Amino acid sequence: MNRMKRMSRRAWLGGAAALAASAGAGALIGPIRAQTHAAPRSYRLEAVEIAARTWCVYGAQEDLSRANGGAIANAAFIQTPDGVVVVDTGPSKRYGEALAALIAEQLPGKRILRVFNTHHHPDHVFGNQAFPREALAAPQAVIEAMTAQSEALAANMYRILGDWMRGTVPTPPGRALNASREEIGGRVFTLTEMKGHTACDLVVRDEETGLVFAGDLAFLDRAPTTPNADLPAWRASLAALRRMERDSLLPGHGPVDPQGASLDQTLDWLDWLDGTLREAVARGLTMNEAMAAPIPARFAALGVARTEFERSVVHLRARMEEEILNGIPPDRL
Repeated sequence: MNRMKRMSRRAWLGGAAALAASAGAGALIGPIRAQTHAAPRSYRLEAVEIAARTWCVYGAQEDLSRANGGAIANAAFIQTPDGVVVVDTGPSKRYGEALAALIAEQLPGKRILRVFNTHHHPDHVFGNQAFPREALAAPQAVIEAMTAQSEALAANMYRILGDWMRGTVPTPPGRALNASREEIGGRVFTLTEMKGHTACDLVVRDEETGLVFAGDLAFLDRAPTTPNADLPAWRASLAALRRMERDSLLPGHGPVDPQGASLDQTLDWLDWLDGTLREAVARGLTMNEAMAAPIPARFAALGVARTEFERSVVHLRARMEEEILNGIPPDRL
């Protein structure tokens, strides 16, 4: 019975924790970022071309805050012969509307054909409301997670961002993706379901440019977030991304990555995090003692490293305790 209560509480916390942990980020990416202003509540978004007829609006590498309006994740759009494909929509209705307006200005007369949601975290998908419902698409597991956790995630977003969220209603896609390849408006995309950052992470590859949209499976120059993380599955997905043919990769947070540095950096962090937390459990450290562990010098430049590490202790410690203690013979408990 106690175990059931713990699992129920953990499941409930998962929705709320997803918001807080997806907020982590790091130093600004050079001069390019989504700029926000406190008054009036409006986003000033810049589109940076990162591949042929492909643009990114870089998120500020910071925690969610009223200073940045929650605009911390990357959003991208691709021009096809017949319209536009969007990858992720940002944290709010206002952001989604600003992104849609930017696309209309950049590509006048081009209609939105498809909007891919890479995973269910709100900094990536709460702008869905500003786009045609029939264009929104994600794997069924992403849709289910968005639907199940939307109430808790929205409550936290409103609490953190206040008036930036005015009018925002979580809007899960109505289209469940069930194909591995899709031609949209004359441009072909390969769709791969992976997992690890969440229970379902969509990876989109543009066949024309070889650009891979990795979502939050990859982070560059900031510490990864772990509210729904499965570390072994995440490592396996990083290995699959490394094997995937690509010309460049766009992480969910951080600059476009032509060399795969985001994959190496993310894996390095996950390996260190896993080892550090397991050692803390084995030594019987309290949660506060575990949070005080030093951050290795090689991660000193990662944005929000200390904050994300502390969040990860909260997210992962209980699960690791169960795994480790369940592996001890009963006569030694």
